[in-house]
Amino acid sequence: MRSIQSSTSQRGEVGVNNEHEVRQIETASKRQTTQETPIVCNDIFKPLPGQEKHIRTVLTKGIAGIGKTVSVQKFILDWAEGKANQDVDFIFTLPFRDLNLKKEGAFSLMQLLQHYFPQLKEIKSVEGDEVKVVFIFDGLDECRLPLHFQSNEICCDITESSSVDVLLTNLIKGNLLPSALLWITSRPAAANQIPPECIHQVTEVRGFNDPQKEEYFRKRIRDQNQARRIISHIQSSRSLYIMCHIPVFCWICATVLETMLGKVESGDLPKTLTEMYTHYLLIQTKVKNLKYRGSDEPNPKMLASDTEIILKLGQLAFVQLEKGNLIFYEEELRDCGIDVTEASVYSGVCTEIFKEEHGLGQEKVYCFVHLSIQEYLAALFVFHSCVNENRNVLRAEESKPHSGRVQVPELHETAVDHALESENGHLDLFLRFLLGLSLDSIQPLLGGILTQTGSRSPVPDPQTQTESRSESIKKTVQYIKEKIKSESSAERTINLFHCLNELNDNSAVEEIQNSLRSGKLSDKELQPHQCSALAFVLLMSEEVLDEFDLKTYNTSEAGCHRLVPVVRNCRKAILNSCDLSEESCEILASALQSSNSPLRDLDLSNNNLGDAGVKLLCAGLMSPNCKLQRLGLHSCNLSEESCEIVASALQSSNSTLTDLDLSSNNLGDAGVKLLCAGLMSPNCKLQRLDLSYNNLGDAGVKLLCAGLMSQNCKLQRLGLHSCNLSEESCEIVASALQSSNSTLTDLDLSSNNLGDAGVKLLCAGLMSPNCKLQRLDLSYNNLGDAGVKLLCAGLMSQNCKLQRLGLGWCNLTEGCCDVLASVLRSPHSELSDLELRDNELQDSGVRALSAGLEDPHCKLQRLGLSGCRVTQRGCDSLASALCSNPSHLRELDLRYNHPGDSGVRALSAAKLDTLTLLVEHGGENRIKPGPRKYGCRLTLDPNTANRELSLSEGNRKVTHTRGERSHILIIQRDLSLAPGSVQRECV
Repeated sequence: MRSIQSSTSQRGEVGVNNEHEVRQIETASKRQTTQETPIVCNDIFKPLPGQEKHIRTVLTKGIAGIGKTVSVQKFILDWAEGKANQDVDFIFTLPFRDLNLKKEGAFSLMQLLQHYFPQLKEIKSVEGDEVKVVFIFDGLDECRLPLHFQSNEICCDITESSSVDVLLTNLIKGNLLPSALLWITSRPAAANQIPPECIHQVTEVRGFNDPQKEEYFRKRIRDQNQARRIISHIQSSRSLYIMCHIPVFCWICATVLETMLGKVESGDLPKTLTEMYTHYLLIQTKVKNLKYRGSDEPNPKMLASDTEIILKLGQLAFVQLEKGNLIFYEEELRDCGIDVTEASVYSGVCTEIFKEEHGLGQEKVYCFVHLSIQEYLAALFVFHSCVNENRNVLRAEESKPHSGRVQVPELHETAVDHALESENGHLDLFLRFLLGLSLDSIQPLLGGILTQTGSRSPVPDPQTQTESRSESIKKTVQYIKEKIKSESSAERTINLFHCLNELNDNSAVEEIQNSLRSGKLSDKELQPHQCSALAFVLLMSEEVLDEFDLKTYNTSEAGCHRLVPVVRNCRKAILNSCDLSEESCEILASALQSSNSPLRDLDLSNNNLGDAGVKLLCAGLMSPNCKLQRLGLHSCNLSEESCEIVASALQSSNSTLTDLDLSSNNLGDAGVKLLCAGLMSPNCKLQRLDLSYNNLGDAGVKLLCAGLMSQNCKLQRLGLHSCNLSEESCEIVASALQSSNSTLTDLDLSSNNLGDAGVKLLCAGLMSPNCKLQRLDLSYNNLGDAGVKLLCAGLMSQNCKLQRLGLGWCNLTEGCCDVLASVLRSPHSELSDLELRDNELQDSGVRALSAGLEDPHCKLQRLGLSGCRVTQRGCDSLASALCSNPSHLRELDLRYNHPGDSGVRALSAAKLDTLTLLVEHGGENRIKPGPRKYGCRLTLDPNTANRELSLSEGNRKVTHTRGERSHILIIQRDLSLAPGSVQRECV
C-alpha cells in the first residue's frame, strides 16, 4: 500500500479544474520537486506534527484509477482486523453511486443507515460524545445529487426525514452529527463541489513516480529480460511513459507487452496510446473467448457476437462520456440496447474491461475498469459509426445514416472542434484515440469491426483504402495545424500536438527541437503556432526547467500567450513586460493548482493584469498544491481591490508566499489597510514586501505599521521608495522599530521627503534594543548635513545594528564627513556598507572620511563615492587610509570622479588583492557641481536626423522646422536628444 502524498490545510481550497486528467499526469509524472508530508491512510484524521487543529472532514483527491478506493478499503480492513483506529466504534461507507439511487426518497439519517446496514436496527442512536463514528463517502465525482449547500434547509436531528441531498449537505457542514468524522474521495474535477470551509484537510493520492514504474514491471513480469525490454520500450515513448503514472495503465502495458513478447512473431510493439489500447482489447477478447467458448485461435478475428457487444459498450461509453458519467445503471444500459443479463455475463468473463458491481442495497452498478478504456471504446464506436454506418454521431442532426458518404476527415474536424469547445477538456483523450484509429497500423487489428459492409458505397480494394486513409490523415493533420494557428486557448493547443503525435506527425515539434539543439531559436521570430510547438516540447521535457524567461523568445503578443503554459514545468518564470492579460492569469492559476507544481518564483511585472487578473491568480495561490514563494506584480495596474484579494491569499493556511512586489501600482492607504489584515494573520509567511512607487502618504504608512507591530507579522524587508512620505512617517516607523514584535531588518525609505526632523525621529527607533534593522536606505531625501548629524547619534548607539546605510543624493557636503568618520571609529558601529554617491563631498570631505577608515574599529567593507567630485588629493587620502587599515574594505566605488592617473596609481599601490577598485567614467568634467558633471557635448549625425529637424552650429543645434513655429533644442546631455536624431559619439 503506497502512502498518500498529502497537502494539508485547515481550509482546504481545492480549486477549479479545467483540464483533462492526462494533462495533470504530465505535471505529476515529473520528478518530485516538492517536499510534502506522506500520510498513511490509517492516520488520515490525525494532525501532522506541530498541528493542534481538530480534523473532522478530509477530502482525498486523485485522478481515475490512482487508488482512492483502495486506500478506503485498506482503512476499513485494518480497522476491522484490529490493526488501527480501535477508538472508532462505527465506520459507515456510503459510496455516492449507491446514494444516487435514493435521490427521490425521504429518509432520516438513522433510517438511511439502517437501510444500508440492517444490523443498526437494534441500536437506538449513533450520536453522543461516547460514540465515535466515521463516514466514508467514496466517489464524489460519481455523485448525481445536486448538493445545494447554500439553499438546502438546516437539519440537526438524525431522526428527522429529509431528502438524501439535504442529509448529506448538513452532515458535511456539521449540522448533523457534528462529532462524526468524514472522509470524502473525489477526482480533481469534482472536488470543488464541497465548500472549502467544510474541509479541514486535503490529501492527494499520488500515482507511480519513475522508480516505482520500473519496480512495478520488474515485479509484475517474471522474466527479467522481458521486464527490461518492456521498461526500455515504454521509456522510448513519452506518451506511454507519462501514462504509467497510473497503476491501471501499468497493468494494461504489462498485459499487452508481455503477451506480445511471448509470441514467436510479435510484430511491432505499440508506440501510441491507441495502439496499446487496441492490442489490449484484442487480448481481453481472446481471454473472454477462451473462458466462455474454449476457443483459442492464434490470430482471432472479431466474431460477430464480440463485435456486437463491443459496439454496444462503445455506444454506452460515448453517450455517458458526453454527460461526464463514469458509472451506469440498468436503465442506461438498456438505452444502448444492452441486455442486463448479457452485460452480467460479459463483465463476468471480461473483468478487465467492464465491471458489474453490487451496491450496498444489492443494486447493480456498472463501469469500465478505467476512464481511459471508456474513452477508447467511445472513440471506437464513433469511428465505426462513420466508416461502417455512414453516420457522424458527433453531430446531433446526422445521427442517422447520411445520404452521401461521410468522410473521415469531416468526422475528425467535428471531433477536433468538439474537444476545443469543451471547458474542462474532457474529450481530449477521446479525440486522440479517435484520430489514432485512422492509422494503417490499427486497421488490420480491428478488421473484424472496421469493415465497410454497412456503407452505401462499394468497398474499395485494400490498396485504394490505404491511399484513401493516407489522404484522410493528411487532411486531418492539415486541419489540426490550422487550428493550432487560429486557436486562442494556449492550453487547448497543447492537446492538439498530442493529437499530431497520435497521427505520427511530429514535423512541427521536430522543427522546434532542431532549433533548440542548434541554439538558433532566439535568433528568429516565432509565429504563434511555433510558440505552441515550443510550449509542447518544453512541457514534455523530462527535466523541470530552472528558469523560463518569456522575453528570450522573439515573438508577438499572441505568441507570448501561447508560451504561458510552460510555467507548469519550471521553477522560476520571468514573464515581465510581455503584454499578458487576465486570460493569462487563468492559465497561471491552473498551473499553481496543478499537482506537484514546481513553480517557486513568478515575475509578472509590467503587465496590465488589473484586479480581475489578480483575483484569478490568487485562486491558485490559495490551492494546497501551490508552493510559490516569490510573486512580482510591479506596475500591473492594481488598485485597493487587489489588496483585499491578496490579503485573503496571505491569510490562507495554504499560503507559502515569502516575497511580494506590489510596487508602482495605485493601492492607496485604503489598500494598505486591507493588506495589513494579511500581515497580521498567523498563516502569513511574508518576509519581503515592496510597496514602492505607491502614493501611500503618511496615512498609509500609519496603517501599515499597525500590521508591522502585530505579533504574527514576519516581515523582514520593506520597500517604501517614492511613497510621498514626510517626517510624520518617520515617527510612525520608529514606533514600529521599537516594538517588541519588530522583525524588520531591511527598510527602504529612499526618494521621499523625510527631512532632518524626520531623521531625528527615526533615530529613536535605531537606538531601541528591540530594533533589528540592518539595512536602511535614505537616498534621494534632502537630509543635508544637519540631518546626517542627527542620524549619526543613532548610528553610534550600542543598540544600533545597522550594517548598510544608503545616503546617495541627500544634498550632503564635506560638513557631515567628520561626524560620519566618528561613526566609523565608534566601537559600537556595525556599519559595513556606506553609500554616499552624488553628494558634494569633494576632497576635503573624503579626507575627513579617511580618518575614520584608518581607525582599527572601522568595519567598513564597501564605500560608495561615485560622483562626489573627488580628485587626486582625495585619492591620496584614501590610499593613506588603506595602507593604515587594509583588513576590511573590499570595494571602493570612485566612478564619475577625476582621480587622474596619479590618483589611480596611488590607490592601486595601496589596495590589497581583496579590494575591488572602480574608477570608470572619470575625467575633468566630473568635478563640476550637481548634474552638470554628467553632461557631455554631442554632434548629431545629419544622415539619421528627422526630415523636420534642421541642424546648425556644427551639427550641435537642432531646430524643429514643421509649420511656422521653431523649437530650438540645445543638446547638452545624452538624455535630451531630439526624437528622430542620432549622435555620432558613443555615450
